[in-house]
Amino acid sequence: MPDRTPEREPETTAPPATASGPGRVLVAIYAIFAVGSTSRAAAQIATRFDEAPVPYALSALAAVVYVLATLALAKRGVGWWRVAVVACAFEMTGVLVVGTISLLLPGAFPDATVWSNYGMGYLFIPLVLPVFGLLWLRKTAPRR
Repeated sequence: MPDRTPEREPETTAPPATASGPGRVLVAIYAIFAVGSTSRAAAQIATRFDEAPVPYALSALAAVVYVLATLALAKRGVGWWRVAVVACAFEMTGVLVVGTISLLLPGAFPDATVWSNYGMGYLFIPLVLPVFGLLWLRKTAPRR
């Protein structure tokens, strides 16, 4: 007897939202860094900006990146996914550049930033966080 079962097309599954599953943990960690780096930068700039303007400006830049990454990872949509990729890639570049400069030219950083020494003051989380972020974004990439 011939099989009379209608053929089914393979099911396509949409990638998970960036804020679902492990992405929730990622968003939470980015949010903690957003609040912490924003608070730190605000206090540094308000009270002693003249002591170390470059590190304090870099702390403010890191704060903006963490806030942007948090929002982008928490939102849905291709546009937000792209913003998250750019934010995480920029963060990774910042950590590597600032980390390297702070080790090679310690006098250039009279006070630490979030990204100094590859985030050593923050248990190297700033170094590994964008790696996990980019890996998660790769997994949740919009399908064409």
